[in-house]
Amino acid sequence: MRYRLAGLDCASCAVKIEQELRKIEGLEKVTVSFATETVDLPPELVPFAEEAIARVEPEVQLLVSNKDTSIDEEEEGNGTRHLYVIGLAGLLLTVGTIFNASLHLTPYSWAEYLILLASYFLVGWPVIRKAVQNLVRGQVFDENFLMTVATAGAIAIHQLPEAAAVMLFYSVGEYFQDRAVDRSRRSIGALLDIRPDYANLKVNGEARQVRPEEVSVGQLILVKPGERVPLDGEVVEGTSFLDTSALTGESVPRKVEAGEKVLAGMVNTQGLLTVRVTKPSAESAVARILALVENAAERKAPTEQFITTFSRYYTPAVVFGALAVAVLPPLVIPGATFPEWIYRALVLLVISCPCALVISIPLGYFGGIGGASRRGILVKGANFIDALTDLDTVVFDKTGTLTKGVFRVTRVVPDNGFSGKELLYLAAHAEAFSNHPIAQSIRTAYEQGIVQDRISDYQEIAGHGISALVGGRKVLAGNDRLMQREGIALRGANGGGGTEVGEVKGTRVYVAADGVFAGYILISDEVKPDAREAITRLKRLGVRKTVMLTGDEEAMARQVAENLGLDAYFAKLLPEDKVIKVEELVAGLSDRRKQKLAFVGDGINDAPVITRADVGVAMGGLGSDAAIEAADVVLMEDKPSRLAQAVEMARYTRRIVQQNVALALGVKGFFLFLGSLGVATIWEAVFADVGVALVAIFNATRTLRYGTGR
Repeated sequence: MRYRLAGLDCASCAVKIEQELRKIEGLEKVTVSFATETVDLPPELVPFAEEAIARVEPEVQLLVSNKDTSIDEEEEGNGTRHLYVIGLAGLLLTVGTIFNASLHLTPYSWAEYLILLASYFLVGWPVIRKAVQNLVRGQVFDENFLMTVATAGAIAIHQLPEAAAVMLFYSVGEYFQDRAVDRSRRSIGALLDIRPDYANLKVNGEARQVRPEEVSVGQLILVKPGERVPLDGEVVEGTSFLDTSALTGESVPRKVEAGEKVLAGMVNTQGLLTVRVTKPSAESAVARILALVENAAERKAPTEQFITTFSRYYTPAVVFGALAVAVLPPLVIPGATFPEWIYRALVLLVISCPCALVISIPLGYFGGIGGASRRGILVKGANFIDALTDLDTVVFDKTGTLTKGVFRVTRVVPDNGFSGKELLYLAAHAEAFSNHPIAQSIRTAYEQGIVQDRISDYQEIAGHGISALVGGRKVLAGNDRLMQREGIALRGANGGGGTEVGEVKGTRVYVAADGVFAGYILISDEVKPDAREAITRLKRLGVRKTVMLTGDEEAMARQVAENLGLDAYFAKLLPEDKVIKVEELVAGLSDRRKQKLAFVGDGINDAPVITRADVGVAMGGLGSDAAIEAADVVLMEDKPSRLAQAVEMARYTRRIVQQNVALALGVKGFFLFLGSLGVATIWEAVFADVGVALVAIFNATRTLRYGTGR
């Protein structure tokens, strides 16, 4: 069950909570999402989780994930009070700085201490309290500890204005940082909040508004113009155009009429629709998409994992380095004084906070995943964002991926005295129970209708075809391998399954009755309009090799491969052959760390090979449970060119993440160098620390707006 971590206002706190929760038996792999303030927990372990959270972050509350308005209002009120405190502290600091000389001349400098320490404690008390609480729990090296030690040191060497200013600027930075993170969370939430609020349930001819969760499968709902479809279902009455952009990213409305499926999250733009519900709310397309995107935080990219580990060692290293700067030079350098070098050490402490990295990188990846989902590209984790950027080889299934998968019978060629009508009758009845698109096309071509009582002993032979008794006759329908296996000669049909000169190219279904070859049926498929564009764009993006795997015949496979400009193709493959071929291609990659292989298929028939690839991509997965379960990336719209867009978005996201890493480490490294030389002051250090964090956060939010021009 999903729970909300109310009050989770820092990324390092999320890391601490996650590490503490993983100590609980049964939660060894739990993941805390700072971007969404959520964690998934079994209800029976919630009391143990609450105890663990109270140990490391007592101000964080574990709540049921549903938005609690009172909590949001309380947080908004806290933000307003924070602003008032900052304003008062800033006023006191201004007075203390302007009149510092006069205040210092009072007996024992009491006025100077009164005004400046008042400013310091107004904004610094929460930081000091947290630092002390963490020390008691044995948590030493965090930003609260760094700021407390740095400012206490400044007070000790009588740098009161700087101590108050550092704590004030840190507080201002934290305020803007919290607002920036909240803004990012709201942007992501708005981006993904495509769940309808109500459904118009039709009861006794009248419609009443109810929550989608209250509607049962089989009930009728009305979808009015301008409303969002609340549940997956089938249109039983009405015609309209649906805006599917929230699910697929496709801007062109799709026409629907009676008998067609509609999915939750689509927007009805014109007519009134009556829809029979086919899935409960929790299993609707929009619910699965939202769960998929929100759960993406569980799979962290290598960069995220590195930064988490890096920050664990980075802060202690800087603290001990600052201690060495404060103590060693005065002992070994003639004329060096402790106040001078302690001041330099304090500068190092202020600049060392790793907040910019720890916050901006998870936000960057999560924004990239959210932005991709808005365009109908579902990525199951930040690790797959990185994998998409390193694609070297892309392997495609043919039918339904590069071709439309909409087959039609283009020729019926009888043999051995069978008529065309009889050949089609035998094939249609043999294929009566198959869900394969080719079987459906044969049944469509046979217009007389199937008589199921005539069919018995039905058997599907994987990778070969069908065997069945039709009216007492043993009928075989399948590829040439099936005929060869049964010892049936393909007389007059080019035995190898090729096509004759001038013949329409397509897939052949060979038919035999009682051991006699009856002829073949030619089935044609069309290449998708954007398939060639997809291959061209992938090549332009640096994909070295494009390959097609198919169980289809050699001639058809060769025609498609040559038409699309593929580097290689392999035909007549059984499902297990595809897995073997992908393993061979993976083994052929020269650098497994930097070169990845993606397989693109329909997500159902190709589930084994999708699972085997570095990145399994399901095409046209809208509404397909199997596609969403099997694949790492789901292209909701049935267009192969969406894969190239997914690669472009992944590279854009990682480029922003790399910019933030370079920015944070570069600025901090520069100021650490200046601080050690005594050039940078504490004022400049705190500006650099807060400034780089804000810039990194705002830069990370750009991943949400990829391709919008904003």
